[in-house]
Amino acid sequence: MNPWLLLNSGKGEAAFNMALDETLLEAMSRLQAPVLRFYGWTEPAATFGYFQKYSSVERATLLRPLVRRPTGGGIVPHDADWTYSFAVPPGHEWHSLAAIESYRRIHEWIQGAFAKLKIQTEPALSQKSAVGNPDLPGECFTGHEKFDLLWHGKKIAGAAQRRNKLGLLIQGSVQPPPVSLSRDDWEEAMRAAATESFSIQWQAYSPDKDLSVRATELARQKYSQIGYNQKR
Repeated sequence: MNPWLLLNSGKGEAAFNMALDETLLEAMSRLQAPVLRFYGWTEPAATFGYFQKYSSVERATLLRPLVRRPTGGGIVPHDADWTYSFAVPPGHEWHSLAAIESYRRIHEWIQGAFAKLKIQTEPALSQKSAVGNPDLPGECFTGHEKFDLLWHGKKIAGAAQRRNKLGLLIQGSVQPPPVSLSRDDWEEAMRAAATESFSIQWQAYSPDKDLSVRATELARQKYSQIGYNQKR
C-alpha cells in the first residue's frame, strides 16, 4: 500500500493557513508523498482566488480578514466550514490528471466519506451561476461548478487548484449539511474512504523545522501583506 501523509494542524490565523498550504506544495519534491491537511480558523475569515480583484471581493463579503489564496476560484467563507488541503508531488498520478478530472476525483472522495456516514450527496453535473450582481466576483457557495458536491441540490463542497512543476495543490471547503454530524467523524470517514478507494496507508505527519520556518515567513512576508492581498 502506498503511504500518504496526514496532517491535522488545528486552528490557525488566515495568513498562516494559506502560507502553510503553499509551503506544502513547495515541499512536495522533498516529501515525495501526498499530504492531506485538515485545519480550522482562529477567527472568521474569507479567502478568494488568486486572480480576483480585491476591490470587487471586499464589496461581496463582510468577513475579515480577506486573504488571497495561492489557488484560483471564488470567495470562500471560513466562519463555519470544514477546511482541508491536499498536496501531491510531481510525477504522481493525481499531478498528471486534467484539472477537471482532479476536481471530480476530490469530490468523489468526499462523496464516499459522506456515504460512510449515511449521508447521500451527489456531484453537480453542470454549472449553475449564482443569482446576484454580475459585477461582483463569484461567491463559492451561492452557485456551483460541475463536479461540486451537492446535498439536496445545495452545494456543500467546492475546491480550487494550483498545478505547476512543484506539484498539485487542492484547497477545499465543506459546508456541512444541517444534520447530526461531527467534524471528527467526517475526517475519519475521509481517511477510510481514501484507504479503500486509493489503496493507501496513512502516516501521521508533522512539519519539520524548515517547513515551519518557511510557512511562518510566507505568512509574514506575503499573506499578511496589504500589497499582496490587494494587488489587483
